[in-house]
Amino acid sequence: MSMPGFFDQAPVVCVRDRLADLLGAAGDGVMEYHYADAVRLAGHSCPTVAGAYLLGRTALMTLYPGEIPERGGVSVRMPAPVDDGVTGVTAQVLTLLTGAAAENGFHGLGGQYVRSGLLDFAESVEGGPILFRRNDTGAAVALTLDLSSVPPDPAQRALLGPVLQGNADAAQQRAFGVAWQGRVRRLLLEHADDPAVIRVERR
Repeated sequence: MSMPGFFDQAPVVCVRDRLADLLGAAGDGVMEYHYADAVRLAGHSCPTVAGAYLLGRTALMTLYPGEIPERGGVSVRMPAPVDDGVTGVTAQVLTLLTGAAAENGFHGLGGQYVRSGLLDFAESVEGGPILFRRNDTGAAVALTLDLSSVPPDPAQRALLGPVLQGNADAAQQRAFGVAWQGRVRRLLLEHADDPAVIRVERR
């Protein structure tokens, strides 16, 4: 499967999953997640998927400074219901990286390694940041994604209408895809650690 080359240049998220270690899935439980993994999970690449990937990366780096983050050791609180806007897509990517899952997650082995219930959704739209909390220390961080400083390519906007209406030819469709991924590329390669894009508040 061919993917844009910049996917391989995006930051890599390294975690330790003790369940993976126990079950022999990864040496010492250490695993690397790449942006392409998030794309495969979501089935597409867009600013929401890329933003969620960077949010998860930033949360883990902030909660586990100087050490490998513990996958399965973090609870995540979404500030909106699962069916609101892009909340569900964002949560899926965060589950991939953190291991935190809703009621459909792993229920544990001998009372350990429980992932179910570590991901929680608000009952109504509260707005505000996504809250990440370490289950061992209680340390928490609230993250907000702001894409206003990474605007879409003007070509993308011009081509969106014809593409959605089914009037775009093959060349226009390719141009739209390139323009669309251009914003994703800038987000991942130029703004992965930009505090104006990912706002971090310690709790």
